[in-house]
Amino acid sequence: MQLNSPKRLTRSRSDRMLAGICGGIANYMDIDPTIVRLVFALATFFTVVFPGILIYLIMWIVVPKE
Repeated sequence: MQLNSPKRLTRSRSDRMLAGICGGIANYMDIDPTIVRLVFALATFFTVVFPGILIYLIMWIVVPKE
């Protein structure tokens, strides 16, 4: 019997626009990366931009590449 390894959040190398954060989140959640990018862009726009950019930069530093 083989145990499945736990899912890990990683930055996508193949599905990326900047750092692969949204692509990695989409892979982790098994959804379309365009949806993640759209939700992230709307959330960033409606929270006065700064928090969204700051979260993206922190994730770029913290989340490892796949």
